[in-house]
Amino acid sequence: MESINLITVLVLEADLLIRIGFSVRVIMRRRPVGVSLAWLMIILAFPFGGAVIYLAFGETRLGNRRAKRASLIHGPYLDWLADVDKRTDIHWSRLGPETEALARLTEATVGLPPMSGNHVELIEETDAVFRRIIADVDAAQRTCHMVFYIWNNGGLADEVADALIRAAKRGVICRVLVDAVGSAPFLRSETAHRMREVGIRLHAALPVGLVRSLFFRLDLRMHRKIVVIDGEIGYTGSLNMVDPRYFKQGAGVGQWVDAMVRVRGPIVEGLALTFLEDWELDTGEGLEQLRQTGDVRALDEAGKAVVQVVPSGPITESHTIQQVLLMAIYAARRELVLTSPYFVPDELLLTALVSAARRGVEVTLIVPAKVDSLLVRLASQAHKIDLLEAGVKIALFEGGLLHTKSISVDGEFSLFGSLNLDPRSLWLNFEITLAAYDRDFTANLRRLQQRYIEHSQFMDLDAWRKQPMVERLVVNTARLLSPLI
Repeated sequence: MESINLITVLVLEADLLIRIGFSVRVIMRRRPVGVSLAWLMIILAFPFGGAVIYLAFGETRLGNRRAKRASLIHGPYLDWLADVDKRTDIHWSRLGPETEALARLTEATVGLPPMSGNHVELIEETDAVFRRIIADVDAAQRTCHMVFYIWNNGGLADEVADALIRAAKRGVICRVLVDAVGSAPFLRSETAHRMREVGIRLHAALPVGLVRSLFFRLDLRMHRKIVVIDGEIGYTGSLNMVDPRYFKQGAGVGQWVDAMVRVRGPIVEGLALTFLEDWELDTGEGLEQLRQTGDVRALDEAGKAVVQVVPSGPITESHTIQQVLLMAIYAARRELVLTSPYFVPDELLLTALVSAARRGVEVTLIVPAKVDSLLVRLASQAHKIDLLEAGVKIALFEGGLLHTKSISVDGEFSLFGSLNLDPRSLWLNFEITLAAYDRDFTANLRRLQQRYIEHSQFMDLDAWRKQPMVERLVVNTARLLSPLI
């Protein structure tokens, strides 16, 4: 009996020490208050298990070798970018008054400058995106570079794979990087085997495994969507290499709805450099080799748009993309329209949106009526109530899972890319965003956003207030965990 009591005491003491130790670690990390409090709640609420969960998901761990390589290769890329900055010549007086400050902030934190002389084409239909990519790959003469979070076999995605195979057979260097988790079935598929057989360099980004989980945070994912052809044509946006007619048909949310941009001009260099740094980080091919075969070079002007590439992720300064988002929102004077499939804002982002609405900006948030994550839906619901009470209009898109990620500000400038308005995109994922300081492109994007609104129903605050107390309690409880989603 005494031995049992002793063991019990030792277990309780060990649990207490673990909780205290991990609580101190959370506090000393100096992260946003909401995130820290959420982790403290988990650590203190679950004996031993809270510490295990924190070890698995509580800190941004790229792994020692990967983190070291990321540090080593980022310096040379910054040197490479220094030459890009010398070629920029922008007349900011012709653009909106807030654009130069946002561009300078972005350049100071990311390193990529805004570049003029670009043609930016918004492609709103998925089939059209695939057809344009296939045509550009079929016309490629030197290189085809692609990075996607999800590559899913079926439909037009298979036709893209076939186009890459044709390109490789005629001697084009094809590099394809896909996320190891998001594209796991594809990497084991016959299509992937055929691509490798003809010499396409297909690699899994951020691989996972039981042993790796001890040193590497498994939910740090490659969420970028980038295509660069011959170093002259670029694509980015929200569309994965997925034909929506063949993807998650049983999820009950409808087909995914996406948009992409096709760009030509000097800005393609920024997309190309972003891809090559990701490629080197995962393959170790080497900077000098990539300089020779990466097809990165200065390009002539192809239009008039001023555009800036904004990569973000665990190896960049932690607050970079959050600062860009906040500055864009606070810059709004008349109208702010946002689209995001997953909307779980942190405290700063929520405050910025509420502040914009209360100072008279017409703020509209467009989100899908149904999402494929119960926890995200519940946590998002609680934040939407705060926005409705401040005067924000929330449009629930009913034409499928709206996956387009975009922000338009006063018709003056816009943000467009792969970034969701949730903690995962802000802090953990490798993302890509284009800042377009161009009224024509922003007008086109605003028209697309308006079409989304026309296929939506606006959320009713009074209806929410009439919901049962139990349902509101569940939603508000989920909100406590929202910083960790």
